[in-house]
Amino acid sequence: MKDYHINIFYSEEDEAYVADIPDLVYCSAFGDTPEEALSELQVAKATWLVAARDSGKPVPVPRYRPAIYQVV
Repeated sequence: MKDYHINIFYSEEDEAYVADIPDLVYCSAFGDTPEEALSELQVAKATWLVAARDSGKPVPVPRYRPAIYQVV
């Protein structure tokens, strides 16, 4: 089964790590470490999916794929 792509990055503005799922609009979380941001995102993802299903909104299939850059 495919799962959703997750981005994790450090935000200077927020002074924290941010994790998000591009396919799930507004599904993101913060943490002091990348691992904490990912853990919090798993909770946010589960909540997002339940809320979408409960409200009858469509749940998108995983489709986002990041661009791959080769550093030379």
